[in-house]
Amino acid sequence: MGVKDLLKELEEKRKQFLQMGGPEKVRKQHERGWLTARERIDKLLDRGSFMEVGLFAHSDFPGMEEKTPADGLICGYGLMDGRRVAVIANDFTVLASTNAKVNLKKLLHFKSQVKERMKVPLIFLGEAGGARMPDCQGSKEICDLTGYVPDGLRPEYTHFRSQPFVFAAFGRCYGVADFQANLADFVVQVKGSVISVSGPRALKKAIGQAYSGEEMGGWEVHSKITGVTDMVAEDEEASFQIIRKFLSYMPNNQNELPPREAVPPGSEQRMSRILEVLPESRKRAYDMHHIIECIVDGGECFELKPEFGGMLITGLARINGEVVGIVANNPIVNMGATNTDALDKLMGFLCLCDSYNIPLVFFHDTPGHMVGKDAEAKKVGAKVVNALQCLFQVTVPKIAVIVRKTYGQATINMCGIGGGPDFIVAWPTAEIGFMDPSIAVDVVYGNLPEEERQKMMDKMRGDNSPYPAAGAYCLQDIIDPRETRDYLIKVLQIIRDSESKGMSKHYLANWPTKF
Repeated sequence: MGVKDLLKELEEKRKQFLQMGGPEKVRKQHERGWLTARERIDKLLDRGSFMEVGLFAHSDFPGMEEKTPADGLICGYGLMDGRRVAVIANDFTVLASTNAKVNLKKLLHFKSQVKERMKVPLIFLGEAGGARMPDCQGSKEICDLTGYVPDGLRPEYTHFRSQPFVFAAFGRCYGVADFQANLADFVVQVKGSVISVSGPRALKKAIGQAYSGEEMGGWEVHSKITGVTDMVAEDEEASFQIIRKFLSYMPNNQNELPPREAVPPGSEQRMSRILEVLPESRKRAYDMHHIIECIVDGGECFELKPEFGGMLITGLARINGEVVGIVANNPIVNMGATNTDALDKLMGFLCLCDSYNIPLVFFHDTPGHMVGKDAEAKKVGAKVVNALQCLFQVTVPKIAVIVRKTYGQATINMCGIGGGPDFIVAWPTAEIGFMDPSIAVDVVYGNLPEEERQKMMDKMRGDNSPYPAAGAYCLQDIIDPRETRDYLIKVLQIIRDSESKGMSKHYLANWPTKF
């Protein structure tokens, strides 16, 4: 064959492989209401920027060469809003993107390359059916599939947070796709998708249980019960916007600071409303989101896991253009008392911010941890201690603002007094102590006439004011709530002017990703 013939052959083969599983499989994918993997890549990345790696890979199973273009897994690099990213996409039109020897080899090599050499954000567009049968059956096949790894570090099961890793769930995400979701720093799940270890058919055959995919791993399961999903998207287009937004707060890798952005006009004026949000009565609940909106740039906080452990808010925001991680008690949910879900959520967020050099700002208003029989059954003591171990290994700057209540062990878990904050201030409305005064009076004095009980409660509350703590230099200042944004801007400037610039030592980079 001459050069022209060889080039024609190359063009034909490339065209064939780019058709994925073929027109009929693409049609079925669309009928199910989902885009194809290549359509997703085109919508996510800047037009024409994608450079693929491994297009001509295919199954090594005899007779399957022509039927498995790219072996059901598309990998490559591109630009997203002008920024370099790496992308892995399951191609469900090719044998449901099930994993076998070549497919997995490609995944391992590409993830290793991104981690060790490229160090750019990695986006995994997931939709896969688990292990490929019969390719994976047999002892030799298992050896070929898993291989021998001298250092024991397999990229499909490890993530050391050297660069941001995003997982987006579409359709069915079983097996390796489920594991990737549980490794990722950030998971966005499209409504109608499923994330689970096993599919319904395999589950019914193996253990006789009959559940739908939605029941096992739908968006409500993972956004409200397990906490695996950080944000839910109404549709695929919305998921791409969410990915862009999340990565706008992230550096390219752990050796860089997060990107600054211009301050939206009017951000300073929001502080004038903060006293309208905070109730006069200490007994009245309020939504901490409204306090945060007054303080951060443009009133915008990108909240993670909003429906999981809802008494604790965790989110990314900017103050004077600088990215910060917000951790805030929300007294409108369980009075702000943290349960075990909230403690898991806290640990995951501390790891994220510490790994990617994001300063943490804590807003306190909590009566303590949720305790009792149900809490003990969920290992509340262990969760409290694990969260403390996590907090004490955080090396990004930590700033604590005591808004109202901060009691008991939760004070330390929220990086308050005893929690090792670098900067700590209180509002004059702050209450600091071991226990809420209304409960403390009953514990110390038992049943008292109401008038006497009120006197004792006022005494307890007076002892809990921020002034004794400031006098003992457990607080660095007591500030007017309306000065909070200015205070945080000054602190963040001090951090950026320091020798370290606020960079982390990354002790939490290999803390388990999902609690």
